[in-house]
Amino acid sequence: MRPSPAPLILWEGPVLLVHSQQELKRCSMAHNCLQCIKYLMFVFNLLFWLGGCGILGVGIWLAVTQGNFATLSSSFPSLSAANLLIVTGTFVMIIGFVGCIGAIKENKCLLLSFFIMLLIIFLLELTVVILFFVYTDKIDKYAQRDLKKGLHLYGTDGNIGLTNAWSIIQTDFRCCGVSNYTDWFEVYNTTRVPDSCCLEFSENCGLHSPGTWWKAPCYETVKIWLQENLLAVGIFGLCTALVQILGLTFAMTMYCQVVKADTYCA
Repeated sequence: MRPSPAPLILWEGPVLLVHSQQELKRCSMAHNCLQCIKYLMFVFNLLFWLGGCGILGVGIWLAVTQGNFATLSSSFPSLSAANLLIVTGTFVMIIGFVGCIGAIKENKCLLLSFFIMLLIIFLLELTVVILFFVYTDKIDKYAQRDLKKGLHLYGTDGNIGLTNAWSIIQTDFRCCGVSNYTDWFEVYNTTRVPDSCCLEFSENCGLHSPGTWWKAPCYETVKIWLQENLLAVGIFGLCTALVQILGLTFAMTMYCQVVKADTYCA
């Protein structure tokens, strides 16, 4: 007669206990990581939001005190420094606000919305930069043509922004006209330039001989200035890109941590 098999002993209690302890440990680690990222992202987005407030404030100040300051384009009259700053500041404030609330509330929907909005803006900026370098020559020609067209609005009613912008540029950069001081002859229909073109400013000095005017073309002068300060422009662009990449990293990392915390601590 065959002996009966030994009884199977199940260690369910200790196994379940060990498994439960591991789950609690994972839950605790996920929670600690989440809290760390949560406050880092909140501080980051708070600074982001405050930066947007500052940009919006400068834009409103320019709009109130300077009118449409730096509106040089006749084709895009709304493309002024004030309007650009107001729009940029508003977008930055909205994105920063969504990021702050998403971080504090640990809300997956808001975190994902923040990530998507920031990603779209980053991709748009990248596209604009690429298109600018690809079509530099065409942009140059179009810009000069548009700026010359805008000269005819100089000094006219309702175009104080364009008038102020040209006066400041010609005075500060010591230049005259878009591609030549003779650009102004077509505007005035006579041999005359604005007083801001004069070597020594005085009332109606633009009616004097060409020997008393700046000869450098403003378009090329400003272009050369930008090229000389290309390093500063590049650093600014790089810092902007790094801030956006940092925001994207924070958002996606926290989103993943919220998902992990929900999984392990459910």
